[in-house]
Amino acid sequence: MELTWIAIAASLAMGSGAAFLFIFAVKRDWMKNIEDAKYQVFWTDAQDPKQDMKRVKPTQETADGSQSQAK
Repeated sequence: MELTWIAIAASLAMGSGAAFLFIFAVKRDWMKNIEDAKYQVFWTDAQDPKQDMKRVKPTQETADGSQSQAK
């Protein structure tokens, strides 16, 4: 029974800590533009011309796993 109360107290402490951290983050405007990081990663990949040169259009065999008849 003692272990149950310890588990309940620990879960309440963790829940309160998470709620406090969430409220703190909202008040500090940490969540003002959460999509910004996604677009930074997207545009970094899209604007790298060296990566575009390395990307090769997959062949039919690699696309669906079938083997070509002509060799």
